[in-house]
Amino acid sequence: MELRFVSPDLASLDMLDAEVLACPVWADIRPAHGVAGLCDWRLGGRISELQRRGLVTGELGEVVMLPGKPRMSLDKLILFGAGTRAAFDESVFVAIVNRMLSTLRCLGARVAVVELPGRQDRLIRAEAATDALLDCAEREREGEDLWMLVEGAEGKQQIAQHMIEQRRRLRRAL
Repeated sequence: MELRFVSPDLASLDMLDAEVLACPVWADIRPAHGVAGLCDWRLGGRISELQRRGLVTGELGEVVMLPGKPRMSLDKLILFGAGTRAAFDESVFVAIVNRMLSTLRCLGARVAVVELPGRQDRLIRAEAATDALLDCAEREREGEDLWMLVEGAEGKQQIAQHMIEQRRRLRRAL
């Protein structure tokens, strides 16, 4: 799996040419925030309306796909239920990431823009999120995929530095 980064703002997301944007939504946070909140704004409150109608609950395991075009540059927006913030931990992170991987695999999406669960709220450290993501990807996927992670400058730096350190450790072990 190859990782790249995109800033968490609409201008940066608009410049991307990817088929799918995947992001978490919380069961206990209304309106949606993070990337889902940006998309909600761009889509004229569509996500908020679906939440009011109970069609997007944010419950753990939920997957909802919405069209992104014509208001967004991405074809599909996929919302992944993250449960409640209070119940979020690394095992929930892994469950959501596995769900993201399997959903994207079923769609045949090899390139995706992804906001990792818990990262926008700093509920999981960048390094721990990266390690868990790569472990899940190694077990679940075949071939090379590209995930453009939605991260701010600090998160991007932490992940990049962590991956450099991991490569150094591997070289030393060989």
